[in-house]
Amino acid sequence: MNLQKPDQVPLMCQFSIGSMMQQLQPVPEDFWYDGKIFADGLIALREMFHFDGILVSLHGHNPNWRDEIVKIEKDEHGNHLVYFNDRMEIHSLTELPCVKYFTPPAKLDIETLDIDTLPNEIDYIPVSSDLYFKLDKGHLYSIFDYLHEKTGGQYSIHGEITSPFDYMLDLMGYEKALIALILEPEKCHKILAHFTKGVKKLALGMCEKPIDAIKVSSPFAGMGFISPEHYAEFVLPYEQEIALAVRAAGKHIYAHTCGHISDRLELMRDTGISGIECLDPEPVGDVDLQDAFERIGETMFIKGNIDSVYSLLFADDIKAEQDVLKIIETGKNGKGFILSTACSIAPKVTKERLLMLSQLIEKHGKY
Repeated sequence: MNLQKPDQVPLMCQFSIGSMMQQLQPVPEDFWYDGKIFADGLIALREMFHFDGILVSLHGHNPNWRDEIVKIEKDEHGNHLVYFNDRMEIHSLTELPCVKYFTPPAKLDIETLDIDTLPNEIDYIPVSSDLYFKLDKGHLYSIFDYLHEKTGGQYSIHGEITSPFDYMLDLMGYEKALIALILEPEKCHKILAHFTKGVKKLALGMCEKPIDAIKVSSPFAGMGFISPEHYAEFVLPYEQEIALAVRAAGKHIYAHTCGHISDRLELMRDTGISGIECLDPEPVGDVDLQDAFERIGETMFIKGNIDSVYSLLFADDIKAEQDVLKIIETGKNGKGFILSTACSIAPKVTKERLLMLSQLIEKHGKY
């Protein structure tokens, strides 16, 4: 991340929740809600696959989370149905929890949305559509201290925050929020500025903990959702404010944007981040790794860009190895490179395929 040459190519992939579940086989709701179980699982996965770092995608676990549960049942597929007062969650070993609210929460309209009623502090992570991870203020960053103590500072620890753009999309719903960018741009700017304050505060709190970097989850900032012009207007200035604050605090920060981003690599660089993650190749995205290094590799690190689906999940052994070796060789010629899957590891990628990554680095990843 410092754009310095290590002894060998670093390896650190982002696990999807489904991939974690498949490899660890935990009680699914325990893994999702219990901070210690989640942290121990992250450590076990790092050891299992010889990664050089740990991404902490959930933080702020409530140690009394069981007190909020009304009952737990199992369905005919072995999924755990976890009932709360306002919702039922389906926890499985294959994917993120699925949520069914007894009274679905209404999405706000841009015309009637009162910005003054938005909370001053962010107390949730908008993980996916209607799936939220509540942040416990009393234990907001406890997991980072625990991981540092358990690993002895031997490995790179990365926190994670969510882009203000994602918070706005979640607030109004994706379709209404994207239309609002066109019809009510000034009000959108005010909403984004509000969320930026909260996200920046979360990030700076993480910077006080023993971490090395923060990932900005910004999956909706690619070509599939907004144009480069809208990226420059509605994403860049707000992620830039957070990035500059984090870097001033002495930590690295990198953006995770999925899909097609070749048309905005320089714009992403201009946010002031230290690096970019994903850079999905075709057919999932449109980034050529060599081209990315030539365009932005002088000033920022690149973390990627193995196709988790077509190289690791569906390819035969020969193609999988060839694809990864090509990325290793391209990355070694760059200034700052971390070998990783482009997006998160697909849930059904086998243990043997993931172990192949460290084995290839051992044979071909030395500088």
